[in-house]
Amino acid sequence: MTIYFTPNDQLIRYVYQEMSEEESIAFEQLLREDDDLMQDYLGFLSTVDQINGLVLEPSDKVVASIKEKARTSGLQKV
Repeated sequence: MTIYFTPNDQLIRYVYQEMSEEESIAFEQLLREDDDLMQDYLGFLSTVDQINGLVLEPSDKVVASIKEKARTSGLQKV
């Protein structure tokens, strides 16, 4: 079975260091030769940085709902 990868698949694998050394070298050559691919790569890096910088917390409503469910569940405290 042949598996085909799109440039975006390759970008993801490259950024997350999921390529072999040989694949990485070949992909780096592609990045040097293809300005559009390089722009996609830089945009992807920016997006990954933004995602990694997110701090996610549940809303007060969700926390209150969980606490209420726990309080009324009838389970004994440990």
